[in-house]
Amino acid sequence: MRAHYEFDTVLLPTAVVGALTDFSERRPDLWPNLDPAKYQVHERGDTWAVVTEGSPRPDVWSRERYDWSIPGRVSWTVEESNFCAPGSGMVASVTPGGKGGSHVAIDWERIPTSPKGYLVAVVVRLAKDRVLGLRATLDKMARTTGEGQHQGG
Repeated sequence: MRAHYEFDTVLLPTAVVGALTDFSERRPDLWPNLDPAKYQVHERGDTWAVVTEGSPRPDVWSRERYDWSIPGRVSWTVEESNFCAPGSGMVASVTPGGKGGSHVAIDWERIPTSPKGYLVAVVVRLAKDRVLGLRATLDKMARTTGEGQHQGG
């Protein structure tokens, strides 16, 4: 199943990519949909990481390979999961926005492997970012850091 959506944020592209690729111990605090008990960094390089992440409700997890070797693009591809097939994943394309922030385009593609996976896929397809919470999290970061306030955003 696929979903595509786009949004703007006052955060600069470097801040958006930085938030998506922050694999420190504070990641579950940055991204409140993540279950801290499921979060584990397995390997990390300069432009990639292999990470297990999940959420408590629904109880899903996946081990994914993140890649941000292409400027302005972060992809994460499933290696193992309890709800979707290896090879499925997401891509976030981040470009400068018209008012000094960023334009973010999300391509979400997951191949469900269980009833729970089909439920997750249908909900994401219908609700898109209201479920994933990427925009809300980035907006909260902007308010917390004050980024973008000087730019009329």
